[in-house]
Amino acid sequence: MNRQVLIGLAKYGLGFGLLGYLIWRNWSPAPDGTPGLADILSQPPQFGPLAIAIVICLFSVLLTFFRWYVLVRAQSLPFTLYNAMRLGLIGFFLSTFLPGSVGGDIFKAAFLAREQERRTVAVATVIVDRVVGLWALFWLVALVGSAFWLMNDPALLLHPALQVVVWSALGVVLATSAVGGLMLVLPERFSNALLARLTRIPRIGGSAAEFWRAMWMYRTRWRSVLVALLLSLVGHGGFVLTYYFAAQTFIAADQLPSLQEQLLIVPVGMTIQAAVPLPGGLGGGEYGFDKLYELVGYPKKGFVVSMSYRLISWGLGLLGYLVYLRMRAEVAATQPAPADTEPMPLADGPTPEAAVPVLAASLAVES
Repeated sequence: MNRQVLIGLAKYGLGFGLLGYLIWRNWSPAPDGTPGLADILSQPPQFGPLAIAIVICLFSVLLTFFRWYVLVRAQSLPFTLYNAMRLGLIGFFLSTFLPGSVGGDIFKAAFLAREQERRTVAVATVIVDRVVGLWALFWLVALVGSAFWLMNDPALLLHPALQVVVWSALGVVLATSAVGGLMLVLPERFSNALLARLTRIPRIGGSAAEFWRAMWMYRTRWRSVLVALLLSLVGHGGFVLTYYFAAQTFIAADQLPSLQEQLLIVPVGMTIQAAVPLPGGLGGGEYGFDKLYELVGYPKKGFVVSMSYRLISWGLGLLGYLVYLRMRAEVAATQPAPADTEPMPLADGPTPEAAVPVLAASLAVES
């Protein structure tokens, strides 16, 4: 058994171990009488909110695939919406079940890098897609928080912890927007000089240089980036609603934070979950949501909210993988290999197992 397999198994063990600890911690009622998991799960589930959550989540997931398609087409790469949906499905499956949160991104980048002559540009689309998605989370908190502040909404004013979250999001949005605006006016020679400096940084220099290169490629495609940002805001709003309705499967709405509070809590929880290098952020996401809900006065609720969403994402991830297999078979059937060559294994790109080495090689190739 090689080292990578052992590390992967360790991450699964850590994720499920943390999940088990949280179940044990939240199982019994709190000293103040707050119901525990045992009490919550003893109630009959409500399937109406669950159905609403599934539909909204599916829409939001598909919207992220379309966002990537917009960013790919912005670089004039030959790519179809069908392929974006097909690869998005397998990417969502891998990101949901593989250790870390970038497994699906690696697969998508590897596919594009293999099929495109401009390999660095192809990989850049995936990097920028992930960055825009994360950036939109900060934008959502900043915009919603600012609106609540202007309206003197008690959902914000009564919770100092949420005010800190809003101020932090505003700071990130202002700083990153300033950097983005500066990139529009910087000359090419500045970018080249910065790339040379970044490359010389030990260990992280290559990744930092590739990140900057991806950002630089989109400096003249700001309209497409703006469209992608707007799509992300809509999609993230959908994910907030997914959490909101999914939790109502087990908990009554009047025992949960208001929708206004959820609009500020959920994006932070999603960011924490994406940053945890465990399968789909397993355990780490639940722990983050647990703490966030405690901050706003709803102990033992965050774990249920997070797990409710995770069950939906697991189901959609498995369904997406089955649909991907069907779509892949259709592509293979319409693209037979030439008679004088060996057939391509998948006809539509690398296998997930081959994605990592293909991506690593593509990052070294200039467009």
